[in-house]
Amino acid sequence: MADLGEKKVGVLLVNLGSPASTSTGDVRAFLREFLGDPRVVNLPRPLWWMILNLFVLPFRPRKSAHAYQTIWTDKGSPLIVFTQQLSDKLAKRLGSERVLIDCAMRYGKPALRDKLQLFKQQGVEDIIILPLYPQYSSTTTASIFDVVADEFIGWRHMPSLRFISDYYQKPVYIKAVADSIRAHWQENGQAALLVMSFHGLPAKLTEWGDPYFYHCQATARLLAEELGLNDKQWQMVFQSRFGRAEWLKPYCVEVLQELPKQGIKQVDVVCPGFAVDCLETLEEIALANKEIFIEAGGKSYRYIPALNDSDAHVEVMAEIIKSA
Repeated sequence: MADLGEKKVGVLLVNLGSPASTSTGDVRAFLREFLGDPRVVNLPRPLWWMILNLFVLPFRPRKSAHAYQTIWTDKGSPLIVFTQQLSDKLAKRLGSERVLIDCAMRYGKPALRDKLQLFKQQGVEDIIILPLYPQYSSTTTASIFDVVADEFIGWRHMPSLRFISDYYQKPVYIKAVADSIRAHWQENGQAALLVMSFHGLPAKLTEWGDPYFYHCQATARLLAEELGLNDKQWQMVFQSRFGRAEWLKPYCVEVLQELPKQGIKQVDVVCPGFAVDCLETLEEIALANKEIFIEAGGKSYRYIPALNDSDAHVEVMAEIIKSA
C-alpha cells in the first residue's frame, strides 16, 4: 500500500447493520432507524411517519425478532460478525501504521459516525469508504454517503475522500463469486437452474434514475458468462418485496412457485448483491424460500453462501481498495 503515499490512510468497510440483539425492543430500535431513513422509504415524510409508527413498529418487530433468532450466532449477528472478520483479515493483508482498516454499520453499531470520528482522532488524512454493496442504489450506497457528507460538515480539517460507489462488474468480484459457485457444484453437483437473487426495490426508483436494476442485470450476465451458462441455465430474480407497490421483477417467490410446474425441480440459489450473509440470505432465501419451492413441487433447493470472510473475498476487497 506504499503507493498511497505518506499520509495516514483510513479504509472503512461499511455494511447495513443489525439489531443489537434479537429482543423485540432492540429490533424495534433498529427498524426505527433503518425505516426512518428517507433514502430507504420514498414516501412523503408525514404519511410515512404515520404508517411507520402506527402500523409497522407496533407489529413488525416481533415477527422480525423471531426471524433474527433463527440465524443468530453465539458471536451475534452474522452480518456484523462476517463484516468484522472480513475487516480483520483485510487489516492483516494490507494494514500498517499508516494504513488503518476498520468497519462500520449504516444503522446500529458500530456506528459510521463513530468510526469516522475515530479516524479523525488517529490523524487520518486520507479516507477510503467502501460500502459492501456491489450494485449501487440510492437506498443503500447513497445513504452511506449522506452520513459521511453530513459528518464532514463539522470538520475543520477536511481529509481527502475516495468513495467507492460500486463494484458490480469488477472482474475480481465476478470471478470470486463464480469460483464460489463452481466450488459448490464440485461438491454437490450442478442443479438444473442457477437462480441469482438480488434484493428488490420499488420499480419507481429505476424511473427516477437509480441504476441498481441495470447493475444487477450486468452482474448476473457477467456471472453467467464466466460460468459458461446458456440462457436456460440461469435466471435473475428479486427478493424481499415490502408493501403493495410494484417492485423490480421477476419476484423471487413467484418464480420459485412456478419452476416446478415447468419441470425444473432442482435449483441452486446465489445472492450476488450480498457481500456477507445476513437475515435476507440465511432466513428468507435459505430457509423460507426453500419451503416455498419444496411445497410447490420442487425436489432439491440449495443456497450457495455469500463470500463472507473467505480468503477470496479478502483479495476482492484488497484489489478494489488498491484500484481506488
